[in-house]
Amino acid sequence: MRVLRRIAGFDAKGMASLALWVARRRDGVPPGALAVSYSRAQSATMILLLVMMAVEVVVVEVVLRAFDVPAWIRVPILVADLYGLLVGFAVVAACVTRPHVVTGRELRIRYGAFFDLRIPRELVASVRTVRSYSEAGLFRVEDERLTVAVASQVNVVVELSEPVTAVRPLGAEAEVTTVRFFADEPATLVAALRPAQEKAV
Repeated sequence: MRVLRRIAGFDAKGMASLALWVARRRDGVPPGALAVSYSRAQSATMILLLVMMAVEVVVVEVVLRAFDVPAWIRVPILVADLYGLLVGFAVVAACVTRPHVVTGRELRIRYGAFFDLRIPRELVASVRTVRSYSEAGLFRVEDERLTVAVASQVNVVVELSEPVTAVRPLGAEAEVTTVRFFADEPATLVAALRPAQEKAV
């Protein structure tokens, strides 16, 4: 039941993200906060796949009509295909409109409507850039180390002074002390997180 509620929540947030995308607005970015995108590495590929899906919807409908398949079969197939296309665009929109956020109080690491981790700034012990292009899967936890990859990549590592609880997309929880994730502009995010005295060195 919890999984079904979370999936329904993903759908609701995704549809809201479509509206934000059209309005060119972002979710959860307060005044004065730094918003750091992470979607550029995957958006082109995802949109290409969605265009291919749209072509497939048209082709399937044309073929079914050509074989005189009755409407009571065609219409549900068409509705399911169109809904799948809408969900795909909602995923893209959620990643664009829900960026990572750095404020004076917290670091917020996100992936679309699926993941949202808030880390108090005082728990950030260190932050650095890395380069990894071969990550397996979107989310992974190993030995208190959380990885949130985009297009199989991560480029920022945050070490914490105390564990925080990360909630995975389907609701499983894990205590983590290291978070690895991807940002389109990692240097900007790292500079914003480093304390003033370290920047001055």
